[in-house]
Parts: sequence; structure tokens; C-alpha cells
Amino acid sequence: MIGLMSATAAGAAARDRLAAAWPDRTRVYEGPVGEALRTAFGECEQLVCFLATGAVVRLLAPLLGDKTSDPGVVCVDEGGRFAVSLVGGHAGGANELARAVAEMLGAEPVVTTATDSVGLPGLDMLGLPVEGDVAGVSRALLDGEPVALRAEVSWPLPPLKVTGEGRYTLRVTDALVEPAEREAVLRPPSLVVGVGASRGAPVEEILGLVEGALADAGLSVRSLAELATVDAKAGEPGIVEAAERLGVPLVTYPAEELARIEVPNPSEAPLAAVGTPSVAEAAALVRGGELLVPKRKSAARPAMATCAVVRRPGRGRLAVVGLGPGARDLLTPRAEAELRRASVLVGLDQYVDQIRDLLRPGTRILQSGLGAEEERARTAVAEARSGHAVALIGSGDAGVYAMASPALAEASDDIDVVGVPGVTAALAAGALLGAPLGHDHVSISLSDLHTPWEVIERRVRAAAEADLVVTFYNPRSRGRDWQLPKALAILAEHREPTTPVGVVRNASRPDESSRVTALAALDPTTVDMMTVVTVGNTATREIAGRMVTPRGYRWQEETR
Repeated sequence: MIGLMSATAAGAAARDRLAAAWPDRTRVYEGPVGEALRTAFGECEQLVCFLATGAVVRLLAPLLGDKTSDPGVVCVDEGGRFAVSLVGGHAGGANELARAVAEMLGAEPVVTTATDSVGLPGLDMLGLPVEGDVAGVSRALLDGEPVALRAEVSWPLPPLKVTGEGRYTLRVTDALVEPAEREAVLRPPSLVVGVGASRGAPVEEILGLVEGALADAGLSVRSLAELATVDAKAGEPGIVEAAERLGVPLVTYPAEELARIEVPNPSEAPLAAVGTPSVAEAAALVRGGELLVPKRKSAARPAMATCAVVRRPGRGRLAVVGLGPGARDLLTPRAEAELRRASVLVGLDQYVDQIRDLLRPGTRILQSGLGAEEERARTAVAEARSGHAVALIGSGDAGVYAMASPALAEASDDIDVVGVPGVTAALAAGALLGAPLGHDHVSISLSDLHTPWEVIERRVRAAAEADLVVTFYNPRSRGRDWQLPKALAILAEHREPTTPVGVVRNASRPDESSRVTALAALDPTTVDMMTVVTVGNTATREIAGRMVTPRGYRWQEETR
């Protein structure tokens, strides 16, 4: 919950705007601000104070304890011009809250956390438990001092300016080790514990078994990702409570799926009880990995629980990101977040140049020129398979005549794949033209580089006969100057010469241009590869200079 408080009428007005926008996330604290702040500090995860910064500092000072437990605090000035991340920038989420509040109120976010200010990811913001000399290693990264990366467990990380050697060390491990001097340790969630238990097995017996197995193997419980078991034990109270106490999810699998897993220690007892010769080992191994601790029983007599420990390798991550048509304000926040998350960026050189300023320091860039789509797709997948967080970029939407299809044709289920949609050229052009896509429509590329012209022509003819609005991508280049006239001639067999046609070049970019003409009047020589051509259907009209394809609402027909 986010606590809101203010001292003046102007502050209350801004406070109430935020409360109205986030009714389920916020709680307004009325009354004297000192008392309100003290109450909210003890009840809320975050605070937004519509007060002077100095006043908030004085009121907060006696309340502050530890940055890992204090709420994040954002301060908004009287004029609503700035949202200042004051306390708990990382651990308390105040930095992100300041940005969200600023966006909602039309203010400027003020974030002074050192790593955020220079574009570096904070070690405490990587989503992994971290311990040791976090401040020292972070300071070394900020100062450009060499920081050695010791990745004992492969895990996808955002870009970090690390080297092979250095006075400071960032260690990625699931081993039960104490951080050395000038060392920060990241704990990846690489361990899975499979658990089997008799009915009524006490939670203490299961917990003791799991924690003991990890400790004996020299593994950290902070790297535990999940407990796994058979479906038949999904509601077993001891197992359920053990997962809750360990703070990890309980994942279950059907007995028939576990029965297919080869294990070193099968048994007749679980086969008779739940239908699989192994529960603990099979449940831990079902998604692959290295068996570190074979099945072991609890120390109780009789033993009521078994467990096994597996290390799963970190899965690489491939984000296929659509950059939109070119304008920065048409790049989605989700796309920007993926660009900043990636440690490896793969893309066409001119697209890389568009977003280079958004990348974090240390991002490895693999760029190539036109015509290397398959090479880029293979490179991106290979980097993800190596355990990296990869962003593969394309213009518009990466799934529309772009990089998603060749990349996913290469990718198998050994990596995680995320698609990030973008604003397509057809949509950007349509917005400039009016509403040409108001009814059924189709996009067709006229490039016969990868598709035979016979196939393209058949599709154009089908769209013409179906009376669909048609958007032509890749309409004309120096080496392909006859395809567009041919396609327009096919459409002209089914549409009037006066059918509106929209021609948009470099949509959303500084030199964008757009015009509406007629099918018979369009000069193909004015079109190039940076142009999108949209041909209306038989219902499309030019209204007040705009291209409109009616949706066909009954009320419009009735009022004519």
C-alpha cells in the first residue's frame, strides 16, 4: 500500500489526483502531517509526501531504521513539478515510484541513486539475493575500477562492466560460501529440491531434511528456486508448509510424467503408492539439470520424507523487440525496459543507432548490415543458448516482416523467448492518413527476395477479389520497379479509378510525408522502400482530406 499525505490545499489536490488514479494502491492519511507520516510509515510499503523535502527529512529522521526494511519515500513539491526519490530508492522501490508518480502528475522524476544516474543496474536490483561488500563493488563499478566476474553458475545478467581480473569481485554462485573481502555474492535460483513424503509427514522433518541436504552438499538455501513433487502430494500439509517457510513455490507433476524420468534410485514403494518409481529424484530432474544430491531419507525412524537436489542451468533469454516506426515516443516502455535489461544486443546497424543511447554501459552490441537477417537470427539464438540476456531488435513490430520469425525458427525450448510488440509501419501510416484500416485489411510485401512473385501475385489477387484494404510493404526499389504497377493493376480490375490511396514515407520520422491520391492517379515512381502504400476498398472514402474506411455501424446508415 502507498500512503499519501499533504499539508496544503495545493498538495491535497495533487494527492487526490493520485489517489483517484490508483484507488486500489493508495491510502490517504489526513490530519497533522507529522502524525500522518508516522502512522503511514508503520503501515505502508511506500509513501508519497506532498510536502517540502526538508520537512519530510526532519519528520522521517527518527523513524529510519534499515534500508532493507524502511518504506520507499517520494516527495512531491508544492507546485507538482518534481517527484523526488528521497528514501529507499532501490530496496524500497522509491526510484520507480518517483517515475510513476511523475508520469501520472506530469512532473519530472528526480532520482539521485548513483547507479541509476549513470545507467548502471544496481546489484540489489537484479532480482537475485546479494550479500557481501555490495557497496564496495557497486562503487568500483561506478568508478570504472576493474571488477572481476566469477560466474560459478551460468545465469543471464544485465550488462555489467566486469572484467577477468580486478581488486573487487562479483561472484555468481549457489555454493554455501562466505563472501571474501571486496567481494559481492549473487545467489541465482539454480537449485531445485524434489520431495517425497508419507501422509502426515511433519513439516519440521521435511524442512530439516531439505536444509540438511543443501548444507551437507555445500549449497546455499538462498539459491533454492522451488520444491517439486508429484501431483498426488500437492496438498500434503507438511510439504506445502515447508515451501511456504522456505519462501519458494511448490511445483507438482503428474505421476505418469515422473515415471518416464530415468533416475539412479527407483523404488517399488512410491510406485505402489502414487504410480511412479521415483518422486524426489524424478521431480527434481523432470526439467533437466545435474543431480547433486541423490535421494536421501530423513533421519526420523521411521523416515517419512525423501529429497534430492538438482542444479538447473540458467536459461538464456531472448527478447525479440519491436522498435516502432522510428519516433522515440512510439517506442513502448516495455521495449525500452528490455533494451536496458539485455547484456547482448543484436540488430541491423541503422536500428542500433536509433536506440544506442538507451543501452546500459557494458552492453555488447552485435550489429550487421542489410541482408544479414538469417545471420542475426542465428547469432541472437546462439548468444541466448550461451546463457545471456539477449535483445534482438527490428523496426515496427518485430513479428511483422522482421526478425521474430527467423529467430523463432532457429530457437528451441532450451531458452526463454519474450516477444515485445511494436507500432507497425501500417499503423503509423494509417494514423497519418486518417482511418484507412477501419475495416478488414491485409498487409502484403511486394519484395520477391524471399517469396516468389507468383505467390505474391496470387495473394494480391485474392485481396482484390475479397475487397480488402491493402497495405503494401517494400513496394518499390531500384532493382524492383515493376511489381508495384502490376499489383495496382490487379486491384484496378476490382476497384474504381477514384479509389483513395494513401502514400506515406518515413512515417513518424522528422522527414515524414503523407498524401492521399487516387488509384488511377498514383505515380509508382514517387514510391520507394521507405514508403507504405495503402489502397482502400470499395467503401473507402476521402473525407476532409483524410482517408476513411467505414466500419459499417447501423446508426451511421440510419442518420444519412
